[in-house]
Amino acid sequence: MATEEPDGVAVPIVWVGADDLPVYHANQFVAQVSNGEVFLTVGEMVPPAIVGATVEERREQAEAIQYVPVKPVVRLAFSPTRLNELISILQITKENHEAQGKVFGDPRDNA
Repeated sequence: MATEEPDGVAVPIVWVGADDLPVYHANQFVAQVSNGEVFLTVGEMVPPAIVGATVEERREQAEAIQYVPVKPVVRLAFSPTRLNELISILQITKENHEAQGKVFGDPRDNA
């Protein structure tokens, strides 16, 4: 991929160091709009362990939970243009993932 500079010169774009970044699990998302930008907060929520021996004990444990915390992983801001680019990239990625499932079979089909 290359970017076109104002004087018409194409300059290659290379991702450097992506493999050095940690990978975080993300299963919670909050999006907000303010002043023409979109803010996306990504987090991880781990369900609490409920381990009572009986249904009643498990129900009591669940009812005693005041809240389940979400650990924020990253907060990102996007312009509307970059948000549309992200949406497009995610849609293409979803389609590619679904196509792989058709080729290799979806492991959930064996569940």
